[in-house]
Amino acid sequence: MKRPLLAGAASVLLIVGSHALAADLPLKGPRVIPPFTWTSCYAGAHGGGGWARKDITDPVQLVQDSILDASVTTGMTTARLSPSGYLIGGQFGRDYQPIGAPWVIGFEGSFSGGSLNGDKSLGLPLGDPGDLARVSARLDFISSGTARIGLASDRWLLYFKGGVAGASDKYKVVGTFQGTPFDFEGEDIRIGWTAGGGVEWALFDNWSAKLEYDFYGFGTSSVQLTDNSSGLSGPVQVKQSVQAVKLGLNFHIWSFDR
Repeated sequence: MKRPLLAGAASVLLIVGSHALAADLPLKGPRVIPPFTWTSCYAGAHGGGGWARKDITDPVQLVQDSILDASVTTGMTTARLSPSGYLIGGQFGRDYQPIGAPWVIGFEGSFSGGSLNGDKSLGLPLGDPGDLARVSARLDFISSGTARIGLASDRWLLYFKGGVAGASDKYKVVGTFQGTPFDFEGEDIRIGWTAGGGVEWALFDNWSAKLEYDFYGFGTSSVQLTDNSSGLSGPVQVKQSVQAVKLGLNFHIWSFDR
């Protein structure tokens, strides 16, 4: 009789103890995934194409007046060039998205090397029949430092950017004038402005891809060209702008951690 009573009492104590122990354990709910954020430092690479507009005034006067050593050219001639080509480069930046906010602000530095080439031939009125001056331009490097503001929808970001830009260009005017060959060359590094925008998509935890359009304005400035053979030199006025479309890939730090 005692054994059944003891066994029953032990079972009751075991059940009560189990319930008490269960009550002391913390409750575990489903794992909460934090919302996606664009807050990050990033760096990446891009490639694409560009096209420019370069108005070069006055290469005809440069050739004729320099070789004849007198102000003999009347009127004004402008060579309107449309260089185009490829761009390859990189970018780095920092974005910040307040918690719960749809907007993103940041800054970005970008640099691109490539070759945007264009040329045009102009007649030389004071030269022999058939005398021409071939005017050519090439953009080798373009860079920018911009502020960026965007509107985010989870892993998508629509953004606009604007700031300061720089470009490195080379110019040539070559040909023959009254039996004298000429080869004027010059380089130009100038500062301007840029504005553009694009769309970016977070592919994986730390990677994003973007498609971007940029416009660069560099205004008008004087470029000194020098003949490699005779040492003669003179200025031309160059007004230029550049447009570019780039496809880029960025690696992000901090922003996409879960």
